[in-house]
Amino acid sequence: MHEVDLLVIGGGINGAGIARDASGRGLKVLLCEQHDLAAHTSSASSKLIHGGLRYLEQGEFGLVRKALGEREVVRRQAPFLVRPLCFVLPWQPHLRPRWMLRLGLWLYDHLGRRSPAFPASRAVDLHAVPLGVLLSPQLQHAFSYADAQVDDARLVILNALDAAQRGARILTGTRCVDLQRGHGRWHAVLEDVAGHQQTVQAQAMVNAAGPWAGGLLERMHARSGGPALRLVQGSHIVLRRVWPNDRACLLQQPDGRVVFLLPFHDHLLIGTTDTDYRGDPARCSVLPAEVDYLCSAANGYLRDPVAPAEVVWQFAGVRPLLADPDPRAAKLSRDYRLQLDAEGAPALHVLGGKLTTYRVLAEEAVDLLRPYLPHAGPAWTAAGEPLPGSDWGDAGQACEQLRHQAPWLPEATLRRWASAYGSRSIDLLHGARSLFDLGEDFGAGLHAREVAFLCDHEWARSAEDVLWRRSKLGLQMDAAQAVRLQAWMDSHRR
Repeated sequence: MHEVDLLVIGGGINGAGIARDASGRGLKVLLCEQHDLAAHTSSASSKLIHGGLRYLEQGEFGLVRKALGEREVVRRQAPFLVRPLCFVLPWQPHLRPRWMLRLGLWLYDHLGRRSPAFPASRAVDLHAVPLGVLLSPQLQHAFSYADAQVDDARLVILNALDAAQRGARILTGTRCVDLQRGHGRWHAVLEDVAGHQQTVQAQAMVNAAGPWAGGLLERMHARSGGPALRLVQGSHIVLRRVWPNDRACLLQQPDGRVVFLLPFHDHLLIGTTDTDYRGDPARCSVLPAEVDYLCSAANGYLRDPVAPAEVVWQFAGVRPLLADPDPRAAKLSRDYRLQLDAEGAPALHVLGGKLTTYRVLAEEAVDLLRPYLPHAGPAWTAAGEPLPGSDWGDAGQACEQLRHQAPWLPEATLRRWASAYGSRSIDLLHGARSLFDLGEDFGAGLHAREVAFLCDHEWARSAEDVLWRRSKLGLQMDAAQAVRLQAWMDSHRR
């Protein structure tokens, strides 16, 4: 039997963040994830670290303040992974009056911390800014403001990696098939994909199962009444369309929603939707109506319209949002609730939340459990303690460092490694002095050495893990290359 202080169920951003926080306080932690890290909601976001400008209209001032504060903290945690982005908000007078947008942006500026990375908002003439040439010539006035973009799945993996380096056990492809309280402890049975089981005994448990969290809470009979969570599907589409890599758009819609146009690995990302979802969160998929909606939303602003036929990739995720009687999914709160059940062995249920606020959520979660784990240390992550790979600074600085270390790397590979691994690129090189030393090339600059690194150090188990979560090279590789990659990975595991 394996004994730990804390069992964390769920390998999304909240679970990984809690495992990191708790491990850094000296606790013995085990995290189990039934699929891959960031396999679902945490790899299906809009890839933004932001305050959530539209939440101001819903009166969520506390959430926006918290998220804006975290924006800078998360950027300091992983400067090579999180990059500031200039957003343009075109003004359409029939949607919202100019004064309302100006007031919202003034609040956005003053609720957050000012820093050079996130300058204040301002009014702009669309005919005088670079992005203007891609937008409809009928649009003249806009506002600009700053937020940040991140590779969401890699942020999860870096948190899990940091937790592991601090002593946590991270088990992917492992389900919790039985969970019982007894004698002041939790007794859990974990089962891996091969059917092998192990028993774990824990002083405390965290339910960070994302869209599955409500179901786990119900099975434990920890509460009564209506459902605590409402599942909402958010879908995105990716098009092979030229778009500046440092600019984004926030587009108002007649139905009150907003849609983002975002740079995405030399493609254009358009999202997101809000559709109530029922069923297994692992089986959600983008609906044709959602593709049509997103194309139509973008075409209200673009000079050259997009069409569903141009979509090269699409993805959907199920967000667990705090339940509300309002039937409109877009109006649901993106804030979170931490529900502590301290009868016997303590259990903490993480309900709701968003990518940006994961660090403060993790801190609050472990603080709530600290009275039951008396040897836990104090909170430590608020200063932006760096995540693995941050030693070289931001992506541009990491790129220069890597170029000095390996001038023979192709420019595309060099830039990709710098922005994905930062200073961990040195571990990837490990004495390599030429492309030949990196082994077989599976396509798009993905070599055997990098795949082995992802299998051995980042819990990758399948071609999908590599191509769509630890990288986005699936955008550049075909099905035959993916099959060859999977065959190599199967051989490597043996």
